[in-house]
Amino acid sequence: MPTPSLAALPIRRLTPRDLTACADLSEDRGWPREEHKWGFLLTAGKGYGIDDPDGGLVSACVVTEYGPQDRLDLGAIGMVLVAERHSRQGIGRHLMRHVVSAMGTTPLTLHATPNGQPLYEELGFKVTGRAEMLCGHFTHDASGPSVATRAATAEDLTAILRLDEEVFGADRTHIITRLPAFADQLRVAEANGRIIGFAGAWPNMATQVVGPLIARDTETAKALIASLAAHTDRLLRTDIDVRHEELLTWAKDHGLASVAFNAVMTYGISELPGDWTRRFAPLTVAAG
Repeated sequence: MPTPSLAALPIRRLTPRDLTACADLSEDRGWPREEHKWGFLLTAGKGYGIDDPDGGLVSACVVTEYGPQDRLDLGAIGMVLVAERHSRQGIGRHLMRHVVSAMGTTPLTLHATPNGQPLYEELGFKVTGRAEMLCGHFTHDASGPSVATRAATAEDLTAILRLDEEVFGADRTHIITRLPAFADQLRVAEANGRIIGFAGAWPNMATQVVGPLIARDTETAKALIASLAAHTDRLLRTDIDVRHEELLTWAKDHGLASVAFNAVMTYGISELPGDWTRRFAPLTVAAG
């Protein structure tokens, strides 16, 4: 358990006004500040934090909820951080227990680093998959992609939302409708006049993160990644479900290198909803 003084500190809801404090906490733990991502998550999700009496935050995390508000389908927990000066005192456990309790019977998911996985297992989360983080400068084929892609337009939104809910397994309209403002790029893949996939690329420090990546098949996923890469000079970064072995091999053959693995964990459900065969990468691991 936390030390008595820290255990007595209240856990409160964070708001977008806490953006700087959250970015400071990231930096304190050696993570990038990621202010653009923090701003998105604090607006689209629910932040929880513990204030440090000496200033700043002791700990923080964000929960992104999916589905109807009166009966949520899924909650994704991310950005779980404890200030270095308060680490190894049970603060993360204290905050996570509060969040799990607050979510009630809602199924939960998170992406765990090797360091965080034992805590989540202690709390009852089970490993149900893995994601591999890749990063690098994408190198293009001379032949080009075999599936047609283009920039998304406002008229595509209805079809994108319909496809996304079918593949993700829960309504995330509040996330997808924020993509045009959050992402540098949002592109769709088409076949016979029908949208068969879409992907975003959003700025994160020196990289562009590819996500979400929803596609009918691996060839469509390849075409979307290649089209995003063609419109940026930045390093690409993405987190691909390891079951998509062909896409991982292709991405590594095109300049992206493996950086890390995260365990995909769930609580209250044995596996994530939706169709994993068409779900290649999340918007961000923090949002499931």
